[in-house]
Amino acid sequence: MNKLISRLILCGCCVTASVTATAAEKTAQQQKMTDCNHQASSQSLKGDARKGFMSTCLKKENNKAGLTTQQQKMKTCNADAKQKALKGDARKSFMSSCLKKS
Repeated sequence: MNKLISRLILCGCCVTASVTATAAEKTAQQQKMTDCNHQASSQSLKGDARKGFMSTCLKKENNKAGLTTQQQKMKTCNADAKQKALKGDARKSFMSSCLKKS
């Protein structure tokens, strides 16, 4: 009986650990959704314009020109910094916080 209870507890711990690990990692689709959402927000899109943009963005097979997630994030942050006309330390600080966002 004790062995059965011990095994059940061990199995429960293993399942919990595996679920936690997968929940922390984003799938490619979740990352694409995050990137598209960030781009739509940076362009201040609302309503039907946002819906259309999100639809088009999410349907793209690969991230623009085969860019990795980090490259895409860098490109988006650069575009945001340029749009805000940031220079010097302000740009460096903005880029640092932008790239740390998930």
